[in-house]
Amino acid sequence: MLEKVRYEGAYPTRRQAEGVVRRVLEALGRQLTADERVELAARLPGEAAALIASQISATRPLTGWGFVKDLAERTGGTPATVRWDTGAVLGVVARIAGDDLVTPIIRQLPDGYALLFGRAQLARAA
Repeated sequence: MLEKVRYEGAYPTRRQAEGVVRRVLEALGRQLTADERVELAARLPGEAAALIASQISATRPLTGWGFVKDLAERTGGTPATVRWDTGAVLGVVARIAGDDLVTPIIRQLPDGYALLFGRAQLARAA
């Protein structure tokens, strides 16, 4: 997984890719319910699974843009860089986890996460 993220994100070092994966997966874990965290962790490699599973759900869910802004503030990065990092990590996560899990996760999250997972953001039915 780490090498896929390193390639997708064009990170020059493994260490840089590790940091990005850690930050994004911890932030994602805070946005998921306990059941979603457990199910996603079961499909990810060991260290990635531990990063997701060890988080506690945030009391205030964030939109996709709010997720990027919050992560940028926490890490001192720019929104553009964090958006790139998030897309690199969550795109790989989506391919590993599979549509049968990622689709319901995206539906449960506030608007804006589909794009972060590398998917089209579809309008919700009224």
